[in-house]
Amino acid sequence: MTAAAFAVRAGGSRQLAGTGTLLRFALRRDRAMIPIWVGVNALMVLSMPNTLKNLYGTAAERADLLQQMETNASLRAMLGPVFDDSFGALTAWRIGVYAGLLAAVMSLLIVVRHTRDEEESGRQEMISSAMVGRRAPLTAALLAAAVANAVLALLIAGGLAGQGASGALALGLGIAGVGMVFATMAAIVAQFTESARLARGLTAAVLGAAFVLRAAGDSATDDGSSLLTWISPIGWLENLRPFANERWWVLLLFAAAAVIQGAAAYELAGRRDVGMSFLPSRPGPADGRLGTAGALAWRLQRGSVLGWSIGFLLAGIVYGAMTEGAADLVGDNEQAREIFRRMGGQSALTDTFLASMVGMLGLVAALYIVASVLRLHGEETSGRAEPVLAGAVGRLRWAFGHLLIAFGGTVLIMLLAGLGLAAGYGKEFWPILGACLIQLPAIWVIGGLAVLLYGVSPQLAVAAWGVAGAVLLIGWIGPALDVPQAVLDVSPFGHLPKLPGGEMEWGAVSVLTGIAVVLVAGGLAGLRRRDVTSS
Repeated sequence: MTAAAFAVRAGGSRQLAGTGTLLRFALRRDRAMIPIWVGVNALMVLSMPNTLKNLYGTAAERADLLQQMETNASLRAMLGPVFDDSFGALTAWRIGVYAGLLAAVMSLLIVVRHTRDEEESGRQEMISSAMVGRRAPLTAALLAAAVANAVLALLIAGGLAGQGASGALALGLGIAGVGMVFATMAAIVAQFTESARLARGLTAAVLGAAFVLRAAGDSATDDGSSLLTWISPIGWLENLRPFANERWWVLLLFAAAAVIQGAAAYELAGRRDVGMSFLPSRPGPADGRLGTAGALAWRLQRGSVLGWSIGFLLAGIVYGAMTEGAADLVGDNEQAREIFRRMGGQSALTDTFLASMVGMLGLVAALYIVASVLRLHGEETSGRAEPVLAGAVGRLRWAFGHLLIAFGGTVLIMLLAGLGLAAGYGKEFWPILGACLIQLPAIWVIGGLAVLLYGVSPQLAVAAWGVAGAVLLIGWIGPALDVPQAVLDVSPFGHLPKLPGGEMEWGAVSVLTGIAVVLVAGGLAGLRRRDVTSS
């Protein structure tokens, strides 16, 4: 409704012609992606109360938790402050920040996919030649994001109603509000760049900056009152205080930000031609500077590699710095120790925490390798691969360039993650570095599966995201839900040695590496035999 109001003010109802049809088309295209994102996020939130009951079942344990969080700045930076000892409030504290982050990522992907992606591929120009209003595509994209966030809010509000109806509604609306703030932010960024990949990257960078500001503010104060916290939309979610005397007026901040950013996106969209941007791409290098397929792959993916590398280095430093604080927080809580043990290490608590953090970084690195491998799919379906392959470049040589960036990039980002962890912790340099590198075979298995799916059929390539999402869900939520070990073993990460602290298992590492090699070989064989498509 808000998006429609913007468009009417900007140029009348004709500007919205075809919005309904485009919205139905967008939801149909995202019929797999949106349910997966919404389902994973909702399940993560709704599973938390039972987990917390196992961890902090008595009032004394919950009171001790609140007291420790007041003095533990490193954990406040990661999770935020605690405002009440009810299970609802603890759920909002433990998972609210990360649920908001996932909602934001989902929203920016939806908006960029149905705006800049469509223009970059040339499909938007064809659609606009029909009876489609100038602002209909942007309106449909924002409405698709709104539908996804509304469903997420309803699931969270309904699922947590037993903890307190008003708190559940506040948490659901707050998480959806974060999603819509970054949906409209992505709509603005999409007007400034001709590349969908760059639009996603820049919006994600803003999201990362919002997380850092919130973390810095929360580490300085124990009640979310820091100016840095209030600057960040993620900080607004904290200060909404679900299940702890809700501040309903904070929702106005989300609404105002979405309205203002949406209006700006509509104004910018009306001032440019389809396919163009306010910041056009720079011309490519002079002839001779990109002499190989590998050099071209590096130029296309270097920004992504740099961004992931910096992110993993910073994440490693943060997790390393909070290791001692995590040990103090868990203390003698056997349930918490058991969860960390299932996620990672098996010896001392600090090694257990480090192993669980290393495992989480490995799971996130699996998303990088899928995105990097599927760059091949994007180059092929956009038609950019055909001119390259029409020259003296074979398919395997072309693919090797991108796969070298994908698989080699994981080595770099996990190496930097290890350096960051060791620097933040200040101890156990070589054990931590080795633990990070041991994650590589499992990451490569996920990447190899993406290569296989893409090589056999481009239509199957998107399923690699589903695999990566399932592995992330098993590794993140499975230990907390106490799922059977057989379920954890479905993930390749479940077969890795739990380092630092555990025993090295070269057999499992070798088997996983061999599986990755076989999957990559199968994918390249499929690519060599099938037709190249441009649609």
